[in-house]
Amino acid sequence: MTGPRLAILAAQNEPARAAQEALAARYGATPPDQAEVIVALGGDGFMLETLHRFLGRGIPVYGMNRGSVGFLMNDYREDTLPERIAAAQAATLHPLRMVAQANGAAPVEALAINEVSLLRESRQAAKIRILVDDKERVAELICDGVLVATPAGSTAYNLSAHGPIIPLGANLLPLTPISAFRPRRWRGALLPSDAVVVFEILERDKRPVAAVADYTEVRDVARVEVREARDVTLTLLFDPDHGLSDRIIAEQFTV
Repeated sequence: MTGPRLAILAAQNEPARAAQEALAARYGATPPDQAEVIVALGGDGFMLETLHRFLGRGIPVYGMNRGSVGFLMNDYREDTLPERIAAAQAATLHPLRMVAQANGAAPVEALAINEVSLLRESRQAAKIRILVDDKERVAELICDGVLVATPAGSTAYNLSAHGPIIPLGANLLPLTPISAFRPRRWRGALLPSDAVVVFEILERDKRPVAAVADYTEVRDVARVEVREARDVTLTLLFDPDHGLSDRIIAEQFTV
C-alpha cells in the first residue's frame, strides 16, 4: 500500500541509527518539512526532543522504541509500518506554558511537555508562596522544590516525587511538592486544567530557585507563572493495542 510521506529521525545511539537506515531503505525518507508523519526512533527523551523540534507544525509523531524506557513509544518492528501508522490512534496533548521572571531580567517564556519544576539552587531549602487563580493557597512552602505536570508527564518526575498519575482527558494538572519540609503533611493538589498557578520566591537572595520547563532553565527566579497552553496541540500516534491513555491507567496498578 502507498503510505504517508515519512520523515525518519533517530536518536544518537547505534540501535536507533541502524533502525533509521533499515526503515529509510524500505519505505523511503522524506525531509521533515515535507513529511506527513514524523517517525521518531529512540527513547522518551528523544520523543520529547522531537516534539519540541516540531512544535506548532501540526505534524503527528509516531515513535518506536530504540532507547531505554519508551513509555511514549510503540514497539519497534520493521514490517508493515505504513499499515501501523494508518491504524494508529491519536493522542492529543497540550503543553504547559511557563513565564519566569528573574531578578532584573525580561520574562522568559517556554513550553513544557512533561512538567514545569522549581528547584532550590543551594544548600538552603527554598521558600515558595503558591497562588492558584490569584488566590493564595500556600503562604510558605519550605521544600527542595515544587512542580506542575501535564497528564502525559505525570508518570515522569511527578511520579518520582510521589505525585498522582493523571489519565489523559481528565482535565486535571497535578501540583506536587518535592521533599516538602513545611507544611510537612501537604502532599500537593489536583487542579483544573484551566488553572493559573503562580509561584513567588521568598527570601530569594538567601534561597535562590531555578525554574525548569523541559529543556529551558531560568536561574534565580522571582516569580513563575504556569498554565496549560491550549493554543498549542501535539499529536502522538499509538498502536491500537498500546494506546497512551491505557498505559497511563495501567501505570497506576504497577507495583
